[in-house]
Amino acid sequence: MTKTILITGSTDGIGLLTAQNLAQTGHKILLHGRGAAKLEAAAAKVGGDVETFVADLSRMADIQNFAAEVREKHDHLDVLINNAGVLKIADAKTEAGYDARFMVNTFAPYVLTRALLPIIPKDGRIVNLSSAAQAPIDLVAMRGDKQLGHSDAYAQSKLAITIWTRELSKELADGPVVVAVNPGSLLASKMVKEGYGIAGNDLSIGADILCEATLGTSFADASGKYFDNDSGRFAQPHAAALDAAHSAQVMQGIEDALKSLS
Repeated sequence: MTKTILITGSTDGIGLLTAQNLAQTGHKILLHGRGAAKLEAAAAKVGGDVETFVADLSRMADIQNFAAEVREKHDHLDVLINNAGVLKIADAKTEAGYDARFMVNTFAPYVLTRALLPIIPKDGRIVNLSSAAQAPIDLVAMRGDKQLGHSDAYAQSKLAITIWTRELSKELADGPVVVAVNPGSLLASKMVKEGYGIAGNDLSIGADILCEATLGTSFADASGKYFDNDSGRFAQPHAAALDAAHSAQVMQGIEDALKSLS
């Protein structure tokens, strides 16, 4: 059965390869990127039934417009893969004063997911990109009042998306499935090359597990879980994600940030 699948950050890296693999099996792919030129090039590589959406996920207005455009064109979205992420960037502060890692890696996918939930069926899936790099969240930094180093901000933003994955799954008890996935450490993405100065491991390691999370039966009952592709199994995330008090504080911090950004 043909599915409609939206992949954020799909102009290169794991996102692009995942899009290519899913398109080859006949699915309709909605590509997202920050620039029209890169999106056009990505669409040509993906081929098949593809649409493109331009949005800067560090800007709330762009996120909202992106969601509205998807809903205007589609009344049904089978899978949302929140793949877009940033690590090392020249200007880590957004126009609104937030750390770009929290904005792109945590807040944007939360807002996009919430906005698209009405068109995702009960048997649909929301796949959130987590990471092996996870660290307890500094709430002061998350609200933009403290600057963190690249790796610290990235690790905290990835724990935050893992936390809201778990919390949203409780709300969506009847579906869709919402799952957090570490696609594999130090894969050969642009982010890894720029952040760590290394070529990285085979991208297909990450793309393969994202395809499985999108379509595979092993993820059909995995809502709220965390899949660690380094170990090749569902595993416990960082202990801070299992701390009810910390999780509640993080969720409140996300909601407070989004109120200020609206």
